[in-house]
Amino acid sequence: MNAHKVTGQPAPATAGVSHPHESARAQVAGGATYIDDIPEVRGTLHAAPVMSTVAHGRLRGVDASAALALPGVRGFFSAADIPGARHFATPKHDEPVFAIDRVEHVGQVVGVVVAQTFQQARHAARLVKLQIDELPALLTPQAAHAAQSYVLPPVQVARGDATAALAAAAHVISGQFEVGGQEHFYLEGQVAYVLPQEQRQWLVHSSTQHPGEVQHWVAHALGLDGHAVRVECRRMGGGFGGKETQAGHVAVWAAVAAHHLGCAVKMRLDRDDDFMITGKRHPFAYDYTVGFDPDGLVRGLRLDMLANCGFSADLSGPVADRAIFHADNAYFLSDVAITSYRCKTHTQSHTAFRGFGGPQGVIVIESILGDIARHLGLDPLDVRRRNLYGITERNVTHYQMPVEDNILAPLMAELERTSAYRRRRAELDAWNADSPVIKRGMALTPVKFGISFTATLFNQAGALVHVYTDGSVQVNHGGTEMGQGLNTKVAQVVADELGVPLARVMATAADTAKVPNASATAASSGTDLNGRAAQFAARRVRENLAAFVAGLDGCGAGAVQFAGGQVRTPKATRSFDEVVLAAYANRIQLWSDGFYRTPKIHYDKTTMQGRPFYYFAYGAACTEVAIDTLTGENRVLRVDILHDVGRSINPAIDIGQIEGGFVQGMGWLTTEELVWDARGRLATHAPSTYKIPATGDVPAHLKVALWPEPNREDNVFGSKAVGEPPFMLAISVWEALRDAVARARPGTGPVRMDAPATPERVLRALGGR
Repeated sequence: MNAHKVTGQPAPATAGVSHPHESARAQVAGGATYIDDIPEVRGTLHAAPVMSTVAHGRLRGVDASAALALPGVRGFFSAADIPGARHFATPKHDEPVFAIDRVEHVGQVVGVVVAQTFQQARHAARLVKLQIDELPALLTPQAAHAAQSYVLPPVQVARGDATAALAAAAHVISGQFEVGGQEHFYLEGQVAYVLPQEQRQWLVHSSTQHPGEVQHWVAHALGLDGHAVRVECRRMGGGFGGKETQAGHVAVWAAVAAHHLGCAVKMRLDRDDDFMITGKRHPFAYDYTVGFDPDGLVRGLRLDMLANCGFSADLSGPVADRAIFHADNAYFLSDVAITSYRCKTHTQSHTAFRGFGGPQGVIVIESILGDIARHLGLDPLDVRRRNLYGITERNVTHYQMPVEDNILAPLMAELERTSAYRRRRAELDAWNADSPVIKRGMALTPVKFGISFTATLFNQAGALVHVYTDGSVQVNHGGTEMGQGLNTKVAQVVADELGVPLARVMATAADTAKVPNASATAASSGTDLNGRAAQFAARRVRENLAAFVAGLDGCGAGAVQFAGGQVRTPKATRSFDEVVLAAYANRIQLWSDGFYRTPKIHYDKTTMQGRPFYYFAYGAACTEVAIDTLTGENRVLRVDILHDVGRSINPAIDIGQIEGGFVQGMGWLTTEELVWDARGRLATHAPSTYKIPATGDVPAHLKVALWPEPNREDNVFGSKAVGEPPFMLAISVWEALRDAVARARPGTGPVRMDAPATPERVLRALGGR
């Protein structure tokens, strides 16, 4: 191995730089492989679902004879054909793989038809006749609550004496409102491709955020041990929480068919079927009473939250828990009583969605503070600042977690300055005075979002780092790539740990045969967990190489530096590739595993107290909107965001996540309306009736700045999670719209409006103008 004298300065770090997404070029060129792009093996069949047309009823019989008579149809499979457990392997075991003797929502899957082509299977599935005796259906959380129909028991969290505080308060207001659900609308729909392997083993290609759960569910349904099922996912075309549990359903349905037919089976849901079958963001209904001082300080709050969970528990427990945890958002609540009802309705089983209950918690306190400000005739920003968490006092949440990293006050003050909030508020007053029809509104709202899975056991991750003899590096971890840039960030961390250029590091597909028992890529913790695990794996390899080189040069291992593809000691500099090849010749281990578990967290599910989060991510958004008081139409005019991502691993990716999260949140609160008719049928089940934001809805002025401070906790690279927190910045749109409504009508009372703020709802809030 050749050596030369040390020259020059260490190369700059890879992390902290806006490198392109690792798949960007392939995606633009059409070379990035998704599940439906995988070449099909000879004999592959296709499955399509047979769905209930009734919201609630007894399943008396199924007649598939007409479907089975069609050319190309190979079989129909239902509950009686499941070789293993007939319920999905969820914690409550309350969701059947296929409907057994009862259907509980329109779109519930009763069975699958399998045919030679996708079109044949879909056509045949429509010919299967279901005999169902219809039963009364509960379609709203209010109806379910009145009937005491719950998927899980109610939960109460309290601090202080809310009743006494309300009685003593100078001002008291009460209100009720609802926020709707949201369809995930991932570009790539739900899909799985199941292939039989030798000796009763299975390979499952699944578009999933949780390969380990798909593995567990498929094994459970087929009556196999987990080691007989391997699940792989290179990338998803979007997930947003909708492929955390829901992806497992499609994989299990395809696996049951493949088990019986002894061949590969693919199941890809048509967009309409995807809408009808899969769960959405949980709709919530609220009933609150709040007491406050003349300066807007909240003294007491009593809050009931009704979560519309659908027909089974799915992830509704932790979603509703997180809504409780985030009902404070950025504000100290001294005397508070929150009751959460997890309502069972006869609709799709609602599930994870970006924010995971957090948005449903944040929006209620922001709405309350907005109405307090209007009641008192104060600027809403002043009321919000009056209620912020403190630094040394008023700094413990209602679930007894100290807020130790609070940057809310300076962050909001900086955004107030850079957005020219005060000047523009005055300008809005002048505009509205001269504009009889178009009215403008404005709001600046903060976000405090807890980072970690509230289920403590999921806060762990593993990774493998392999260094090959040519010096190239491969990293595999338990996280999944859904467009959010996880693999890019992990590769950046590994490149820096080994001191090699980013181009020398490749991240590979999530694979249960490589990293077992991985948690879902969710809770905004993908980089925190998997990036740290990969860093630890790379560090072990680096330490092996450092010890080897130190022995060659007679120095301590701590004196060996890795940077810019070079390995430097006080004596010499060698290329990383040279060192690796020499280490291999000397039988030095060039691969390692890494494992990480989040520190400090603890949480008692019984009392709902403890430290469920490792840290908080903060942010704020200032939004200006306009409404047409004759039609209710509205538009977002300008958005200024200041967001806390810690020390950014990849600023371009982080800013993209902030922009995308904000726009998706804007859609939730303005245009994305889910409508079920009186018989429980989802009427908005296609792009023609369900409207996500388009490019024309994005304001011309959308400015994002990053807060310049590292994470105060010991997180990978000093970064903070960025997937979910920006979603709640869009609540500034909601509050700006309510501000515009208030400015358009006389009086100072609360603005009564449900979300999303469709033109019809804006008109109703204006009093029918």
